[in-house]
Amino acid sequence: MAPQPFGRLITAMVTPFTSDGSLDLDESRRLAAYLVDEQGNDALVINGTTGESPTTDDDEKKALLKAVVAEVGDRAQVIAGVGTNETAATIKRCRDAVEAGANGVLVVTPYYSKPPSDALLEHFVMVADSTDLPVMLYDIPSRSGIPIPEEVLIELDRHPTIVAVKDAKGDLVSSARVMASTDLAYYSGDDAVTLPLLSVGAVGLVGTSTHFTGAATKEWLTLWDEGATREALDLYRRLLPVYTGVFATQGCMLVKAALAARGFTTQTLRRPLKPASSSQARTFIQVLEAAGL
Repeated sequence: MAPQPFGRLITAMVTPFTSDGSLDLDESRRLAAYLVDEQGNDALVINGTTGESPTTDDDEKKALLKAVVAEVGDRAQVIAGVGTNETAATIKRCRDAVEAGANGVLVVTPYYSKPPSDALLEHFVMVADSTDLPVMLYDIPSRSGIPIPEEVLIELDRHPTIVAVKDAKGDLVSSARVMASTDLAYYSGDDAVTLPLLSVGAVGLVGTSTHFTGAATKEWLTLWDEGATREALDLYRRLLPVYTGVFATQGCMLVKAALAARGFTTQTLRRPLKPASSSQARTFIQVLEAAGL
């Protein structure tokens, strides 16, 4: 089996806010414990896009990381989302992640700037050179505007601290070529594509629906490892409406709505996002219930 530097199952955790919009560290600790102890996550991504990272400042990011590390750091890895479209700012957040006790960093392709491939390569190398923490690259052209080219990923595999990719490129053949040419551990960045990506060499998932599907997803991942592919496929198909349904609108909105229905105080989002409508929330909760979750 391919190396799994961050385990098999990872959730990009939403960030709880109080009703006045301030960071809710108590609820963040409670949510992190639920994701690790009840949903079976091997690691959590904190301050990712699902965590509304564009709306939190560096002090909030650091405080949130420290709180989650203190709560679950003895039984799960904590990965800090640090990527920005500025190299210096990304390096500073890497240092903050070290100080907060994170186990790794997630570095997204610089968005909006759309650097050429040579500049993109240099950006990732400069960030990786700045930290001893293991680095997971985040390849998501739908948000960043550009994919990480295959040749750049293959070159980055040579860097000792770049160990993984969160793959939301949506190009299975391209991802398969990179996995065949590198030792990078590929994690699906799109819940619904996880099983197809595993079939060409991926090792796991960084999920959104896994706020609810984590335990069941880990079950079929284990079945897949054990060679029970028919049983794994059956369970994957049962969960597929949830994997896709969480993105019926912005995923963070539906996760927070469904968590709120289950007793978490997660109703508040920071603009430009807003709470899911009652009909959106009701539909997603029905999808969860139909899947037995």
